[in-house]
Amino acid sequence: MNWIVDIVVMIVLACYTVYAFGGRVKVFGHSMEPILASEEVVLMNRLSYDLKSPKRFDIAVIDRGPGGYSVKRIIGLPGETVQIRNGRIYIDGLPLEGKDELTAVSIAGLAEYPVELSEEEYFLLGDNRDSSEDSRFTGMGNVKRKQLVGKVWLRIQPISKFGLIHS
Repeated sequence: MNWIVDIVVMIVLACYTVYAFGGRVKVFGHSMEPILASEEVVLMNRLSYDLKSPKRFDIAVIDRGPGGYSVKRIIGLPGETVQIRNGRIYIDGLPLEGKDELTAVSIAGLAEYPVELSEEEYFLLGDNRDSSEDSRFTGMGNVKRKQLVGKVWLRIQPISKFGLIHS
């Protein structure tokens, strides 16, 4: 009987920890493919952005108000200037270095011209650049720091893809 009580207590503590310091988010749409597909469920770490600043290439959860949450990748950081030209992302006039699939863009949108970020703004893109409403478009635009809810760290559904998400 004691071990049943121990197991129940551990499950309750685990659930409390996940929901107090994190959160469960369902991915809608195809903007983060191939990393995250539509209908997958991920956990976010709320504390990560309370304890340290968001970093370039983090996969972040954004509070879009009544529209719910979105999941996108951080590209531009506060104080930087972002521009997309000739299919490449430029940060402060220099080409963004990283994996090719994260630095190539076919549609520039608002970033066809330099986008200057204030000290509280971030520029986010979906990994599936051709199917993503992100900072390139007026529907989202630059994301304020207070809108960044947490960092995605674990996929929990579907069970067949359960595992850590590496930015």
